[in-house]
Amino acid sequence: MFTFASIRQTTPEIRGDGLLIRSPRQNDFQAWRNLRVASRSFLTPFEPRWSEAELSARSFISRVRRNRRDALYGTEFSFFIFTLVGRRSTLVGGLTLSNVRRRAFQNVTLGYWMGAEFAGKGIMTRSVALILPFVFDTLALHRIEAACLPDNTASRRVLAANGFREIGIAEHYLQINGEWRDHLLFALTREHYNGLAG
Repeated sequence: MFTFASIRQTTPEIRGDGLLIRSPRQNDFQAWRNLRVASRSFLTPFEPRWSEAELSARSFISRVRRNRRDALYGTEFSFFIFTLVGRRSTLVGGLTLSNVRRRAFQNVTLGYWMGAEFAGKGIMTRSVALILPFVFDTLALHRIEAACLPDNTASRRVLAANGFREIGIAEHYLQINGEWRDHLLFALTREHYNGLAG
């Protein structure tokens, strides 16, 4: 039987390269809200539409509880990214590993977002590098995939820097800012990941 101890074992605090990656907590609300509000115009072209209600404490707490439940069942893992300077940590963005599939597929989908103030500094490239051992070693999955808008050159660089290969295009793949948009598809398999590490 699963317990909340299982969550701590499978959703670790990952530290490295001046970063802390961990699950969202209820007391992260104000920092998260401030970052999302400050970054709204920056994020809008790349994300589904979100309402003011989704920035409420009630919505955030509900999301944190859902994150815990999803981690408990091993279907999705959500993380916040913090920069570390001495004892001070600053929330800068987030990562999600969603749609965990087992059986013959052994696959997960990577998504991420970065606050406007912290974009373009290599933080997301380092964060994805830190999360890959969790995917391939802890979760023991075979493949991780990601998608991004064709004109999102920053996201394409993040994926390429971490060994992801472009595998195709999905037409009208996700509804972004109210419109169904084509996305480039990327994937990284265990074999390629091990080759990069070796």
